[in-house]
Amino acid sequence: MSDLSGIVAGEVERVATGFEYTEGPLWHPAGYWLFVDTRPNLVFKLAPGGSPEVVRSNSGRTNGLTFDIEGRLLMCEGYGRRLSRMEPDGSITTVADSFEGKRLNRPNDVVCSSGGAIYFTDPEPLVADADRELGSSVVFRVAPDGGIEPVVWDLPYPNGLAFSPDERTLYIDNSLEEKLVRAYDVNADGSLSGGRVVVDMSGVPGDGIPDGMKVDTEGRIYCTGPDGLWVLDATGRHLGTLPLPERANNVAFGGPGYGTMLIAAATSVYSVRLHSTGVAPPGARALMR
Repeated sequence: MSDLSGIVAGEVERVATGFEYTEGPLWHPAGYWLFVDTRPNLVFKLAPGGSPEVVRSNSGRTNGLTFDIEGRLLMCEGYGRRLSRMEPDGSITTVADSFEGKRLNRPNDVVCSSGGAIYFTDPEPLVADADRELGSSVVFRVAPDGGIEPVVWDLPYPNGLAFSPDERTLYIDNSLEEKLVRAYDVNADGSLSGGRVVVDMSGVPGDGIPDGMKVDTEGRIYCTGPDGLWVLDATGRHLGTLPLPERANNVAFGGPGYGTMLIAAATSVYSVRLHSTGVAPPGARALMR
């Protein structure tokens, strides 16, 4: 394992436990974390030093979270088979639940660009054969005007995704068959092209798969993988792996200056201070104004 002392500034600390399967960490600029416990269908908030509080129940097995360009919470509902949004009054609105009249698979993770376009992964393998309508796993783009279009449809299980700091590249990982992270060029019209492998974890021993993923301001990629959190440079060079007490599912930057990472890992959530600074979602930047 390579030396991560120039990136990792502190010890991994468990900040909450007793869950069934945590996912979707997200920092709210008001000073608290959001994350989900997928199997009881709960969305939590957690202030540093506090105890988790439920902010949404019966969440349709929500997984990935982010903010839209206006700072509203976006949620990938696996069982709900939709991408939804929480309005300021707490009501839930459907952003997308079908394409060309066919129901989505199981939306998994989501990012929003600074121009307001939303990209989300929609893997098919966990949908029963009789309930599959799209015919493949897809990565979708929701335009600022609400139109939806597929931008990637050749990955068996698209999972986590993250923009490069300049948003010219979208990283998407695949968690079934080949376990890898791919990079795509983001074109002026929002379509993706030039897909290429950044790192291939297939066959690497250890517990864990490429799943949740974030990027820091230097362009480094932080992705869950075998035996912990993998840290890569923008070319895919493996800088090192941060060992974790449990298998990691997803990660997020947050805290003051976005210098802390929250790690959703099986039954617990963990935090670790970093020397690096994470890229804040554009919607979070809107909430800071």
